[in-house]
Amino acid sequence: MTIEDRARAGWAALMGGGGAQDRTPGKPRPSGLPAPTGAFAVSGRGQVTVSWEPVDGAIGYAVHRADSADGPFTVVDHGGGDVLAVPHSPYADTTAGRGGWYAVAALETVTALGPLSIPVPAVDVSLAPAVTVNVGSDPTPLPRVWEAMVGSEHLSHLLSTETTGGQPIGEELTGALRRVHDELGVRTVRAHHILGDDVGVYREDGGEPVYDFSRVDRIYDTVRSLGMTPVVEFGYMPRDLAREPSQTVFTHRGVISPPRDWDRWYDLIRAFTAHVVDRYGLDEVRSRWWFEVWNEPDLSVFWPGTPEEYRRLHELTARAVHDVDPGLRVGGPASAAVGADFVSTHVYGTLPLDLRPLAGDRPLLWTEWGVTATHGNPINDSVFAAAFLLDGMRSAAGRVDALAPWVAGDHVEELGRPAKLFHGGFGLLTVGNLAKPKFWALWLAARLGRDELPVSLTGDGANSLVSAWASRYDDGGTGVLLWNNTLDQSRATGDPHLTRSVVVRPALTVPHRLRMWRVDQRHGNPRFDGDWPTAAQWAALRAADHLDESEPARQVAAGEDVTLELPNPGIAFLELTPSTTG
Repeated sequence: MTIEDRARAGWAALMGGGGAQDRTPGKPRPSGLPAPTGAFAVSGRGQVTVSWEPVDGAIGYAVHRADSADGPFTVVDHGGGDVLAVPHSPYADTTAGRGGWYAVAALETVTALGPLSIPVPAVDVSLAPAVTVNVGSDPTPLPRVWEAMVGSEHLSHLLSTETTGGQPIGEELTGALRRVHDELGVRTVRAHHILGDDVGVYREDGGEPVYDFSRVDRIYDTVRSLGMTPVVEFGYMPRDLAREPSQTVFTHRGVISPPRDWDRWYDLIRAFTAHVVDRYGLDEVRSRWWFEVWNEPDLSVFWPGTPEEYRRLHELTARAVHDVDPGLRVGGPASAAVGADFVSTHVYGTLPLDLRPLAGDRPLLWTEWGVTATHGNPINDSVFAAAFLLDGMRSAAGRVDALAPWVAGDHVEELGRPAKLFHGGFGLLTVGNLAKPKFWALWLAARLGRDELPVSLTGDGANSLVSAWASRYDDGGTGVLLWNNTLDQSRATGDPHLTRSVVVRPALTVPHRLRMWRVDQRHGNPRFDGDWPTAAQWAALRAADHLDESEPARQVAAGEDVTLELPNPGIAFLELTPSTTG
């Protein structure tokens, strides 16, 4: 077996059966893409940075490692548990320390892996563990990709009067959405189960369909009152319309069956769409709403029907929406891109792949994304997850239309309601709406100005471990967002070998006042030992729910650099405002 055959076999084992693509056949189909060129690997302290030239038509790249040039080469597994590929170079391998040989393969699709590049050894150039960030001066509009969308498990929670941990579910989900809108600028919210029986849209009486949109109206009116727009995910199936009502998912028993009557599905979708257009206005729904067909039909846990039946569902849904108005935007998973107005997809544990070769000129929405798809994983509450969000947002900026963190708040009941405050929930906010490190990471990103400034990084882990995003403010000041992270989840609790000294060169021509915020183990990282706080403990936690400046403000002279230590994982934000005071 050749090196390429072994690499493809290894990739097939990762992608096939029970993983992120559980309908994937065991053998990947051939890719027409060539091997990447220009592969280069540099050893630094605690990491190897691998870089390569992009390949036209590639949606991502699988980085392989071996102990010798002869292999066997295996995909570097950074523990994300999903598609172990990245959208672009460079990549920091922190799983194996120093040394080894590296090769890279391009992906045409997640099941079409191209040949490996020529193997290269990791070269030790004895870099000091430091990174220099040079800020340029030519502004361009800054793509604020985090503002486009956030997830929420199901919006019927907005109407709930029940409690979790003593906290009111409906009131808190409303508060969570208000907070991500007001503090992060998020414009839309995407959720499951709007056709579920808890919303009561569809039932049959004497064998005849009956529609009731009253609870939908209450839900969407609440969302809009917060300044947000709902993303309509058509699903799951109303029980009375399901071919197999016993086919359900999660503890709330969402029905995942195909419809027993396809014409009645079409009529329901058309009636739903016509209702929201009538209630909220055609101009708004045309310009601001997205209609998505189902959730993750490539996973049998969400769609037990055949792929052909899903394509039929997609086609009928699109026809029903467009029958109301051809200008409405209806789309769905990348596997159903044909005939769609937009393409949507999901991934966890890695950066969003570059699906532009598959999407063509259609809008590309990542309607779910996060550090892990595993419920109750402590990594969800960690600083690692916060820096991971920034990695994804920076990577996606300018090439996707939305990258939606899953989810806004921790009132999620897919596998049962939360058992304690810090339980590894998916939310940016806890039950009680306390900000996790993930929220503060996006809060700092939101402090960036509207104009992006170019940055160039050099040093040990530049652009692979340490990243930077810089902006200009209207008053001529500069904001610089820095973070130090790896995709390797075995390093989630931190690694002192990956700490870097960062020198920021903002090219100041006049004195500036420097303010700094951090998110790390000691900043923006709330902790609570136990299940649920007492009333007094809740009060103390809420009083501390803010991100203070990490050090006193100070003056920076013209031409002066700013040096700081940045742990891994860790985030820092520098705000430099013109000042003439001493």
